[in-house]
Amino acid sequence: MTYIKQLADHQDEIVTLKGWVYNSRSSKALHFIELRDGTGLCQCIVSLDEVGEEIFEAAGTLKQESSVEISGKVVKDDRSVGGYELHVTDLTVLQVADNYPITPKDHGVEFLMENRHLWLRSQRQWAAMQIRNTIQFSIHQFFQKEGFIRMDAPIFTGNAAEGTTTLFETEYFEEKAYLTQSGQLYGEAMAMAHGKIYTFGPTFRAEKSKTRRHLTEFWMVEPEMAFYDLDMNMELAENFLRFIVKSVLDKHENELEILERDTTLLKKAAEEPFKRISYTEAVEQLKSDKTKEMLDKMESDRKEELSSIKDELEEIKKEHGSAKKWRKAQIDQRIKEIHTRTDHIEEDLRNIPVWKKSAANFEWGNDFGGSDETILTMQYDTPVLVHRYPAEVKAFYMKRDPEDEKLALALDVLAPEGYGEIVGGSQREEDIEVLKARIAEHDLPEELFSWYLDLRKYGSVPHSGFGLGIERTVAWICGLSHVRETIPFPRMLGRLRP
Repeated sequence: MTYIKQLADHQDEIVTLKGWVYNSRSSKALHFIELRDGTGLCQCIVSLDEVGEEIFEAAGTLKQESSVEISGKVVKDDRSVGGYELHVTDLTVLQVADNYPITPKDHGVEFLMENRHLWLRSQRQWAAMQIRNTIQFSIHQFFQKEGFIRMDAPIFTGNAAEGTTTLFETEYFEEKAYLTQSGQLYGEAMAMAHGKIYTFGPTFRAEKSKTRRHLTEFWMVEPEMAFYDLDMNMELAENFLRFIVKSVLDKHENELEILERDTTLLKKAAEEPFKRISYTEAVEQLKSDKTKEMLDKMESDRKEELSSIKDELEEIKKEHGSAKKWRKAQIDQRIKEIHTRTDHIEEDLRNIPVWKKSAANFEWGNDFGGSDETILTMQYDTPVLVHRYPAEVKAFYMKRDPEDEKLALALDVLAPEGYGEIVGGSQREEDIEVLKARIAEHDLPEELFSWYLDLRKYGSVPHSGFGLGIERTVAWICGLSHVRETIPFPRMLGRLRP
């Protein structure tokens, strides 16, 4: 068996492909079968003269997602998907599929989510999952290269890492347990043993949120480093993200094209230094005249664009009825593009008044919401590191700034193009008495953190770490508007199946 991605190594040879019918069309003496096998697509040409009547008729029965074995000669053709096609010599039908529910026409999101187990086979979803895989692999490559070791934190925990209101509670034999919000606290213990470690696993948040950035179950990588301060932590986060982006750009030109991802800003993220601003500077920027003018212009531009594409839509709809077949196909594709773009514009026009109000009314001391992060990142071409947040809105374990006790030595990395926070981290508090006071201030039971406090009793050192959300990172790099498309089977508020 040969895989489609290997066809370049078998030019002019007879090979056998095994896969599923992605699409097909026929003429009097030819069937054109677009085959997928999980590694790519290949056009397979079945000629009546080459295969005989029995195989030719069998090929004509194939519906979308029918499974087949196809043998034939590999022929280079730059016009074909993947640059090669198969001139078929033999074909075996494994199963003729039922009528496949996901067709090339537009489907509503709810329908697609109900059929997620099948939607994964579509080209866009396939491309996103390929890129997700590379992102995960590059994470391991980066940290292993930097001298980290992979360690695992428990999924069942007896205490909260962030806050008690976003925990999934479960029964652990005869006591309460919670699904982990983060592996960080355990990561700190492991870093005291090994110096530099990272954990990588599922995490859970019980927030009843329906935004495009939220999942109840998501994957997070969390490095933790002994003897690192905030500046070292920020440097590591920046180098880490640059490595991930470069890995995707190097390997996935085809997949990014399938996703219609403009890679201009990704290339900048792979090459240029990230901007660093303090929380206070970010607040000033939010409330500035420059931000107001930017949003006013965006609103005006979107309205003008919406009017223009609606006029275009009316014109090409009139043309459709009398157009030739090839032109109808072009018009259908353009109509689909216009509908997609219209949805995006209308969403922006709904959001812009909210963004304006949020920016104008923002007060120092508040944590940034999704709208605030969106506005800030619109003004940068690369990810931006925001540091030194108000301590009151950050977790108990974050160290205060020695130069200003009102500030925590925290950092967030906000992705450009409105994608918002993808990394959150801090320098950790290493003083046991200070940490005890913080636990009390947050109304957390000290006895549950006795093991965590031990880390400050036996060789306490300055240390830092951060967490990167895989799904938000996939969304940013792939240019996806919702995190539900970044994980094979998303878990969201109201979504437990399939």
